[in-house]
Amino acid sequence: MTAAERIVQAQLDAYNARNLEAFAACYAEDVKVYRLPAMTLSLNGRAALADHYASKRFNLPRLHAALLHRIVQGSRVIDHEDVTLDGENRLRAVAIYDVNADGLIAAVWFVDAE
Repeated sequence: MTAAERIVQAQLDAYNARNLEAFAACYAEDVKVYRLPAMTLSLNGRAALADHYASKRFNLPRLHAALLHRIVQGSRVIDHEDVTLDGENRLRAVAIYDVNADGLIAAVWFVDAE
């Protein structure tokens, strides 16, 4: 397992445990989160990321992301996930993670369903 894959897996494990501190620690202080295809910057910085996930995801007791496929290419990791939000509502998510030289996630691009 590469360093990039290890940190992405660590954030996925923390996500599924709803462990905000461990989740946020996987990201660079200045992380940028984008929505594709529009390239809209949706979150800027670790604090904004932590606030978002605390209020929009980690408050859901049945939250779980199951990894369907993973591609690792150098410092980039692409995950395709089946995400259960509240036990009934599910979505398919695609995330592209860019890992920096410090081994932290520096940028994420979420691909919106069309």
